[in-house]
Amino acid sequence: MGIIVWLVVGGVCGWLASLIMRTDAQQGILLNIVVGIVGAFIAGLIFGGGINDAITVTTFLTSLVGAVILLAIVNLIRRGSVR
Repeated sequence: MGIIVWLVVGGVCGWLASLIMRTDAQQGILLNIVVGIVGAFIAGLIFGGGINDAITVTTFLTSLVGAVILLAIVNLIRRGSVR
């Protein structure tokens, strides 16, 4: 059950991050899930903690911030600008 929660939350976080960074048209659902999960991992490294026990508003927002940071880094490398 835990992996399903990771996939759903990762997909939602990745989708919201792609809307914020305006890359939604370039990504599919699979890439949104990957961005959300990797973003949650990055946020866990930067801010400490993570989504190991329970999904709360705080961990969801932290994962979303991590996904936005990931997309900003990818955009910076690909285009030379954050957006």
